[in-house]
Amino acid sequence: MRLWLLLCSDLAIRSGTAIKLGWNNYDVSEGVLRFETKLGEKLTLPVTEEIAELIDLTDQNDSSPFVWQIHKLNRRYQKPPDLKTYWHTMSMAYRRLLKTVGIKRKLTPHDFRRTTAVHLYEQTHDARDVQALLGHRSLGSTIWYLDHDLRPVNRNTLELIKLPTKRKEKVA
Repeated sequence: MRLWLLLCSDLAIRSGTAIKLGWNNYDVSEGVLRFETKLGEKLTLPVTEEIAELIDLTDQNDSSPFVWQIHKLNRRYQKPPDLKTYWHTMSMAYRRLLKTVGIKRKLTPHDFRRTTAVHLYEQTHDARDVQALLGHRSLGSTIWYLDHDLRPVNRNTLELIKLPTKRKEKVA
């Protein structure tokens, strides 16, 4: 569960994609995950130290997803169930976790993706960085994640557009 939630929060990966990632997606030497997004975009993301430590607990010779490998370390499972059954198992465990810690509102792993996007935007003020993290082809899709967090433009900023720009002279 921890690895799944870290992939959703730290790397803003969709929960359905995060649950499928395995050694075929991980480049140990570069410390990156490579995968296709829901819409077929190719994405490469560096893993955090915490995620790398959890991945190191898994078996490179096991073709099953990381999340399943970590899950079965604490249980006596021989082979992973089909993805739909496993997804249901993880979702139920997640709901039990929320109940155990006293969270009553509906909170999905996808909410972590939005939170990470907003925090990255707050740190960089660059929607293109957020777009790259989320793996969006369209900036409009990225803005949908940030729509509640964008500040209004003030008049002074708009007036700056009218000022001539200083151009650097080309040196021959």
